[in-house]
Amino acid sequence: MRPVVIVVAVNGGYHQPQGITKVPLTPLEIAEEAARCREAGAAVIHFHARDEEGITTGDVEVFRETIRLIREKTDILIQTTNAIGASKDKATGEWIRPSDDERLALLQLEPRPDLYGAAIGSTDFYHPDGGQPNDRPFPNNGAWFHKAMRHAHSEGSTVEFEVVHVPALHRIKRFADEGLFDPNADYLWLLHGGGIANCPAEPRYIIETMEEGRRLFPNAKVGVLGTGVHQFPLSAVGLAADCDSVRVGMEDNLFRASGEPAEFNHQIVADMVELAAFFRRRPATTDEAREILCLNRTN
Repeated sequence: MRPVVIVVAVNGGYHQPQGITKVPLTPLEIAEEAARCREAGAAVIHFHARDEEGITTGDVEVFRETIRLIREKTDILIQTTNAIGASKDKATGEWIRPSDDERLALLQLEPRPDLYGAAIGSTDFYHPDGGQPNDRPFPNNGAWFHKAMRHAHSEGSTVEFEVVHVPALHRIKRFADEGLFDPNADYLWLLHGGGIANCPAEPRYIIETMEEGRRLFPNAKVGVLGTGVHQFPLSAVGLAADCDSVRVGMEDNLFRASGEPAEFNHQIVADMVELAAFFRRRPATTDEAREILCLNRTN
């Protein structure tokens, strides 16, 4: 059984605990759930920092404390958000997007994360299953992307390219052709999503973006995510199409494969391990994930 990297996105920027569902918010809650998710089969944790009121924040000290606590409790690989998410102005109640400077500050975290992520294009961000039911512009300018890419690759790390739509793949191919990175590198990682940023949660769309990504970046690793009720069906499409990673967790979905509300993220991870077994895939260990995502490269 070939390994598949299971990424657990444990909280996102918007969901709050509700009913039996315990979305982790504090650094300690995130770290404790990271350990449980690792035991269940996840090799990578993706998290958003929250402030004392549970609202998304770009405060580097909260990120640092979360990373420190995760490392104390488990060997899971860590991927911080680099979008941060909108935060609420406490004076006006208005939701505002982080500045490029706030986002770039997360590249200098110590202790540093193992992996990075970057949406590869701007979009009208819409994520109802992630607690974001209204369209909000999400700008992702080329200058920020260039700086983030150069930094991550200079550290020998890997950036997960979040494919917000097909034209964005051609955007970063243009950057590659201009010399930003090698489009034939095996340490590129494309995440194809359905049900987020107005990408339809349909198998045909996932296959379309996967095939175009493979054409433009033939050696890139392929990841898949689905949102809400589509999380497991779209992951099955990805597994059938020989993907390298699947993303699950409460950033995108609050339900187990059975349709019942999840209490913890690690229950969703366990359900994905069971699904992967139908495709003769098993959860990658952290050492295997390092190899698959090319974190052990020397260049």
